[in-house]
Parts: sequence; C-alpha cells; structure tokens
Amino acid sequence: MSADPVPAPAELAGKLITPDDSRYGLLRSTYTTVGRPAVVVLPQSAADVAAALRMARGRRLPLAVRSGGHGLSGRSTNNGGLVVDLSAMRRVEVVDRAARLVRVEAGARWARVARTLAPYGLAISSGDHGNVGVGGLATGGGIGWLVRHYGLTVDRIRAVEVVLADGTITRADPGTDPDLFWVMRGAGGGAGVAVAFEIEAVELREVGFAQLAVPVDPAGETLRRWESAMTQAPRKLSTAVTLAAQGPSVTAFITAVVASDSPAAIRRALEPLLGIGRVMVQQAHLVPYTELVSTAHLHPNTGQMRSTTTNGLFTATGPATARALVEAATGPHPVLVQLRSLGGASHDPAPSATAFAHRHQRTLAVVSAFPPDDRPTAAAAWARLAAHADGAYVNFESDPDETTFARAYPGQTGARVAELWKRYDPDGLLRGRAD
Repeated sequence: MSADPVPAPAELAGKLITPDDSRYGLLRSTYTTVGRPAVVVLPQSAADVAAALRMARGRRLPLAVRSGGHGLSGRSTNNGGLVVDLSAMRRVEVVDRAARLVRVEAGARWARVARTLAPYGLAISSGDHGNVGVGGLATGGGIGWLVRHYGLTVDRIRAVEVVLADGTITRADPGTDPDLFWVMRGAGGGAGVAVAFEIEAVELREVGFAQLAVPVDPAGETLRRWESAMTQAPRKLSTAVTLAAQGPSVTAFITAVVASDSPAAIRRALEPLLGIGRVMVQQAHLVPYTELVSTAHLHPNTGQMRSTTTNGLFTATGPATARALVEAATGPHPVLVQLRSLGGASHDPAPSATAFAHRHQRTLAVVSAFPPDDRPTAAAAWARLAAHADGAYVNFESDPDETTFARAYPGQTGARVAELWKRYDPDGLLRGRAD
C-alpha cells in the first residue's frame, strides 16, 4: 500500500482480511496460483463491492476479482494488491418457478446452485466441476455437461447486476443498457463486476451418465468418428473425452451425459458412440444432476494445482488435427488432452447475440501441462494444433494476452468488446491498468 493510504471505507469495517489475519491463508490463493495480496475484501453487498473498488483506486492497488478462484489463469489473486472475494455473496433464489427464472449471486459455487435447485426439479448447465464460482464462468461462457441440450450458461442469462469500475451499481438486461448486457455475457471481466445473475433454468432432475473407454489409433481416426457421431447425435447428448497415454498407446475415456431420465432415450442417444471403435469399458447409470457438479467437489483453493492450459475451438477435426491431438498426448513431453463436444443448442444463438461469438465449431480441445516444465511443454504441444484451431474459449486459458483476445473475440466481436471495455472502465481498473 502507499505510504499515506486512503482510509478504508467505513462500510468495509470487519470485511478486510490482511496477512496477519488467521483467515488469510485460505483466502490468498486460487486453485492454480499462490497469491500474496495486501488485502482481501469480503463484501456482502453490491455497495460493499463499490466501496472496495474505490479503495483499490484510491490506494493505487492492483485489483483482482474472485467469484470462486477456480479460474485457470490465476488472475483472481495477485501480489501486493487488493482482492475482491465474492464468496459471502452466494445466495440462490428461485424467482419465478413457472418461468424457471433463478437469481444467483456471483460468489455461489455451482455445486450449491445445483443442490438448491434440485428440489424444484430445475438445473442450470454450468462448468464440469462443482467448485467453480458462478461469476467467472457466467461472464466468460459456460461450456458444461448439458451444453448441447441447454447451450452455454451465457445463453440463458436474462439479466446481470453489475458494479462498474466507477462504483455505479446497475442492472443490465435487453431493455436496460443492452450494450452492457451483451458484453457481460462472454467478456464481462473487463467491463464490470457481476454480483448477481437472473438465469433461465431447465426442467431436469436425473440424467443418463455413461463412461466408455475406446482405444485410439495413431492417426486419430477414432477421434474423427467420435466427432462425426456427435454431429448426428440428439441434442440431449453431450460428451467430454480425455486422452490417456501409456507409451505409444492412447485410450479415449469418454464421459457422456444424456439430458433425460428415460432409459430408452438414453440408450438411443448413446448408441452412435458404440460404433466409433472397440469399446472396452461401458457403464451407464441414471443419476441426479447434482452428482455431476457435486458438493463433494467443494474445497479451499490454495494454489494446489499449478498448470499451464491453453485451448482451441475446431470447426472440424481433419486428419492433420486428429493426428496432432494423438501426438500431443503421446509425444516425448506429453500433455493432458481433453475434448468437449459442441453443437446442438450452443449453435442456436447468432454469433453477434453475445460476446461469445463461436457458434459453428464442433469441438473444444484443451491441453494442459504440469510443472516443472509446464509452459514450454504446453507451448510445444499447442504448436502442433494452433494452425487448425478456429477460435478459443477464454475460460480455459492460463495466460490470456492480446493473441488470446483475438482468438476468443474475433473480428467485429473483438472490436465491440474493446470499445465497451473502454467505455465502462476507461482507466482499465478491472484490467490491471488503472492510473
């Protein structure tokens, strides 16, 4: 902090956590990054968030905003700055059961959202882990277990409550500040601090949950058959694939989720996957949706998972892409390769409808590497794939920079995002460039 600091706002009394506080150790870091902020603020209201932003500006402190701390970039902590930790703002309320409208505060974790909605027979497709915070995911995209049935999380947001960088508290929806509403759905982190969302849920209690294991040939034709099967699959089916290598041999572990409680519908949805190769393991169950984003996932984030992750969206997995994916998993310095199916409901919105413009790609590919040589290893693996990618998803990027921005927000989308970030945060406080 500066030598003559601006006094802490009165409304933040008792809500400032400094390094000498016993709670600091559980609040300083994220899932991937150990941080050493000067102060962590635990706001309980939008007014508290506004006060925290004024404090950061007045003391010239680097600012980080945290909803859950699960983000791969680690940007929800810092060293020597101020962290706005929204974890005390975690209320979940069914506003209108008939309209399936739910109000969710940004500091809630998706496991608790699922558990709260379960008695109502409702669900919101989020990420794929229950410990992820609502705010970071719901302002960046939201590619979850129901993506082909539900769409992205941003596609079902009907309003956002936002604190702007100057401390203004506002509501954005299609009729009130539509520009802010647009940018908060896909590129919200640079425009304002989302404190709550109104989201349309779907009727859902149980889902079909299946796990398959299939050998992958060196040319990756198994992966091409998987993608082809998914383009023809019903919208109720969404899948995620993890490539596991043992020497030159690769196995695709496929997790499949069918948004139905009908055993017959589940069997029909899964059938195309059985033709992509020699299925070695097959298990299928009917489970509550809450098991996919379980409260068992909830844990403190203490920098326990250092890694470097990058990603790309692919319109089609051609022979060169398929081979490159297998080589990334089996090379001399292998990486973790994960694939997620897109299409279905995620393709329904026009590319210009939200700041997430990627509405034609079929597959998201994510590569992750781990210490000690995670950065060069990830870079080398991605070099094989980069030429084939057609865009990127900002939430699966460890080192977002100008190149990532151009891939995540292409063309006119990027121009509009940049203009709106400048309009709503002209000094760059939320982007780490405040004067």
